[in-house]
Order: sequence, then structure tokens, then C-alpha cells
Amino acid sequence: MNTEIVVILATLAVLEGLLSADNALVMAVMVRPLPAAQQQKALTYVMWGAMVLRLAGVLLASFIIKYWFLRAFGAAYLAYLVIAHFVKKGGDDGQPKELKGSFWNVVISLNLVNLAFSVDSILAGVALLKPEMRDTATGFWIVVAGGVMGLILVRFASTFFLKLLDRFPALDDVAYILIGWIALKLGIETVEQVSELYHLGWNAHMPPAIFWAGMGLIAGVGTFIATRKAARTEAQADEDVAEIREELNRAANDPLDGRIDGR
Repeated sequence: MNTEIVVILATLAVLEGLLSADNALVMAVMVRPLPAAQQQKALTYVMWGAMVLRLAGVLLASFIIKYWFLRAFGAAYLAYLVIAHFVKKGGDDGQPKELKGSFWNVVISLNLVNLAFSVDSILAGVALLKPEMRDTATGFWIVVAGGVMGLILVRFASTFFLKLLDRFPALDDVAYILIGWIALKLGIETVEQVSELYHLGWNAHMPPAIFWAGMGLIAGVGTFIATRKAARTEAQADEDVAEIREELNRAANDPLDGRIDGR
């Protein structure tokens, strides 16, 4: 365990926290059109589905690390997420939309959302690794740690990040800008690897110092701007988060008592 690994894990923890809070908010909002009893049942399926999908993502991490074309896809996917986030934000109020349709339509749609969040987590972990760490056990376990942190944060620690996002919604934008910077790094490294593999002579490289300086600048300046004025008071944020956590906690704890219908 060296300083670089600690920094990578700390960065993953912050990104996982913001993404997990986003995930929890999406789940709580999108099930609201369902009857009260079905809301808990849907969230139960979705919470367990999130765990299964996150574990599946961790198992696929070794393939993403090994093959350059999967990393190329990952860079493109992360870039797409960032563009889609800001396009959507510019077109409406930026809030997740309630799902229409049957119970199973809501469950399936939300699990697809969870799949996207799981992929985000794994790809961010891969992108933060130095190229020489990608094919090592250390690199693999860093990515696994990111996936595990996502599982823990979405269940237990997202309250803190939910409150932050409720008071300072622009922090969500900062997280996506960081993901865009990570996508750029992953894309440049993929071009560099392809050039070396096929002897193309392309000169593509992002020094670690520039990457981490960019991360620090985006995080520092972005956080300063995003937190200059709160959109909600602390009391209002506590009330909003308590309502969301109550819904998610009931759903997550429901299977533990042998019932799955929220009764």
C-alpha cells in the first residue's frame, strides 16, 4: 500500500459516494407512481438487483483491464454519460423522472439504471489505474475495492452524499466533469496502447502529474463554485434525505424478515 494507491482509493470513494447518492435518489423518485405497497416490493427487487449487478461488474473487471478494445468502449461510454448528463440538464429541471407503466416495467427499468451505475464504477476504477498497473493483481484488487465501496455506499453511506447533493445540486455536475476527465485519460491511454501494439507511431500520452493536477483542479474549483450558495437549508436537506432513506431502508430490510411484499 503506497501513497498512489491510497489517493486512487480515496478518489474512488468520493466518486462512488456521489454516484451512489445519485443512484439512491433515482431509485426513490422513479418508483413513486406505483401504489405504496408495490413501491417497497419494487425497491426490494431493485436493491438486491443492484448488489448482483455490482458483483457481476467486479467479476468482469479483469477482462476490462486486459483488453484494450473494452477500455476503448469504456472511455466512449463514460464520455457519453457526461454528455448525456449535461444535455439532459439543459433540457429540463435535471431531476429524475417518475417511471410510467406496470410494476415489472419499473423493476426492469431501474435494474437497467443500476447496471449503468455498476459499469460506471468499474470503468472509473480501471481508468484511474496507471497502464503498468492494469495487468497486475494490485490493479485488479483496486478495481474490486471500488466495486465493493459502491455496494457499501449505496446501502449505508449514501445519506451523507444525498444530503450534500440536496443542498448543493451542482456537486453532481462536478462529479460528471471528473468522470469526463477520467474518460479522456482512458481514451488517450487506449490510443497509446493501440499505437504500440500495431506500431502506428501515434504519440499519445497523459503524464500522471497532469492527470492528477487536473483532477485536483476540477474537484477544488468545482466544489468551491458548487458550494457557494446552498439550494436548500440543512434542515430541509435532512428532511428530504430522511424520507428517501426511510423508503430505501424499508426495502433493503424487508427480505431479512422473510417477507418481500413490504407488509
